[in-house]
Amino acid sequence: MTFRWLYPFAAAAILFGLLVALAWPASAAPAAAVPRDAGCAASLAAANTQGDDLRVLGCDPAGRGLAVVALGDPSTARSVAVIVPGSDTDLHSIAKPLSWARALRAAAGPDTAVVVWVGYRTPQGLGLDAASGALARAAAPALDTFVESVRAAHVAGPPHLTVVAHSYGAVVAALAAPDLDADDLVLLASPGARADDVADLHTRAHVFAARAPADWMRWVPSIELGDLGHGADPASPSFGATLLPTTGVTAHDRYLAPGSATLDAVAAVASSPDAAVASSPEATVTSSPTAAVAA
Repeated sequence: MTFRWLYPFAAAAILFGLLVALAWPASAAPAAAVPRDAGCAASLAAANTQGDDLRVLGCDPAGRGLAVVALGDPSTARSVAVIVPGSDTDLHSIAKPLSWARALRAAAGPDTAVVVWVGYRTPQGLGLDAASGALARAAAPALDTFVESVRAAHVAGPPHLTVVAHSYGAVVAALAAPDLDADDLVLLASPGARADDVADLHTRAHVFAARAPADWMRWVPSIELGDLGHGADPASPSFGATLLPTTGVTAHDRYLAPGSATLDAVAAVASSPDAAVASSPEATVTSSPTAAVAA
């Protein structure tokens, strides 16, 4: 027995749901600072330490779990990079962004501490949460507060601070940008910035962006209809960000993998306040304060 007569009602229900999402953007509870549960921190450190200087700054086992982990000491390092991962990242899947952090620190050098900030509830899969801004809006103030806390805790003068955001994490960072106390903002593989251009981010940070030809994110339309879609691609030339090279980036999650030109470029940005990046597919990074930056 078939129920074809139900199909129009199902289609109408789906359409109604989309119209509701467009007209009334969803909201989520604002993210708070990640507490440091001692048992959670001990388990996380035991599972992820690889003979390096890993520090668990926050660990919350509730629900899917949240975590803030540093390689190096953010309170004394000359430069600090904060990685903001995107969808499907939580306490139990932090190994991937930690591998990015290790690669970035190895490329940037020991004077740069790298923090992985999983301080918000990330979208799961490619559903409505990933397509809307609700979770990003809830996370943005917490990211601002965390970056401020890194600066406040620094004991050796203000560090050079870079926020490196990937995928949906780049949406979070873009929404946080007006109040983000960072020197550089790097948006990798972003589905959109919820802003028309760099000026619309209202940030003091120097904005960098990259999206590789091999990244499936190229198929995501740069639209924003109500709360669906994230708008302009920050890696489009018209957005006005400094474009980073993507040679060697073979997939959506390989921007900070060893052998990637993006990794080398981000390391140069994160490790030096004088880093300059030429805006071209084969861009190179220099550390000369007199080098021109093409935007």
